[in-house]
Amino acid sequence: MGGEQVTEAVAGAVTVLRTAVDRDWDRVKAGRLDWSCRRTAEHMAEALLRYAGGLAGRAERRLPLTFGIAKDVGNDAALDILQTTCALLVAAIRTTPREVRAFHPYPFRSANREGFAAMGVTEVVLHTHDIAEGLGLAYAPPAELCEDLLMRLFPHVRPGPEPWPTLLWATGRGDLPGREPVTEWRWSNNLVVPTERLTLQGVTPAAATDLRMGGTGGFEWLDGEPFEGTREAAGMLVKAYEAGVHRPEWGVFALVRREDGRAVGSMGFHGAPDEEGRAEVGYDLVEGARGHGYATEALRSLAAWALARDDVGTLFATVERANIPSQGVVTRAGFTRVSEDEETYAYALHR
Repeated sequence: MGGEQVTEAVAGAVTVLRTAVDRDWDRVKAGRLDWSCRRTAEHMAEALLRYAGGLAGRAERRLPLTFGIAKDVGNDAALDILQTTCALLVAAIRTTPREVRAFHPYPFRSANREGFAAMGVTEVVLHTHDIAEGLGLAYAPPAELCEDLLMRLFPHVRPGPEPWPTLLWATGRGDLPGREPVTEWRWSNNLVVPTERLTLQGVTPAAATDLRMGGTGGFEWLDGEPFEGTREAAGMLVKAYEAGVHRPEWGVFALVRREDGRAVGSMGFHGAPDEEGRAEVGYDLVEGARGHGYATEALRSLAAWALARDDVGTLFATVERANIPSQGVVTRAGFTRVSEDEETYAYALHR
């Protein structure tokens, strides 16, 4: 997800909306919104400009940016402005390193360039739909683009029969058979948990799908590709997403080195905490990263993040008897052995 998709979304929007630039957009309500079609078009351009500025400036808080389109400017010119702010966002995305994150409030206070691209595309396709609905125009973005948005920004939403109706339902703009109407919604950028030498970057269903199929998931791996356990964990994440039970903060995290941006392994949970506040954690490293303390460092930080929550009281880890290095990892991270069987040891860490 990057500048190409932002450009595609804006081009599709402009193509549809230019067919009605002679209409009075100020007097027509944009779909289910309280805004007029004109105000909605202005908001699209403003959103892309804010994302471009935040990403380019590496913003650590919301930018106090004011934006407006002169009232005497026609609708055709307003679309030209939308294309201009699109170009600014695309330039910011293309010139921002992958590891850079900038402020965005929902839900984990930051996003990377892919997140800002996805948010920009979402703003455009949804609000083009709103304007088109108000003006009586036919509009539908490409299904593949909508599917990608759902897997990146709506990982908590179970996929529906078709991506575009599912995205409309998930954002309170339509109905979906067998599901209750949505009245409140937020998108979800991936969670990042920092350590001294690493960042634990939440893996989206889109990245997990690529990993499961033999790709890199968008990460640059130290040994060229992840360890097999990461691909297995990615497959479990995709299954949970398809079943509608995936919770982003309880999924898989790629362990990325700060010094060079390379992924050295993965760590994550086997699911959300149960009713008693228990969650299980697992991990692996590529061979070239072993013996440097990365797993211990990551596990300490991820455990601290989890146990600071009200819904978690105990973390568990299961380690094979023959895996002495992994036993050392959990022990150094503060876990204690609580049980065993013929093949494994079970460890626990309490709040």
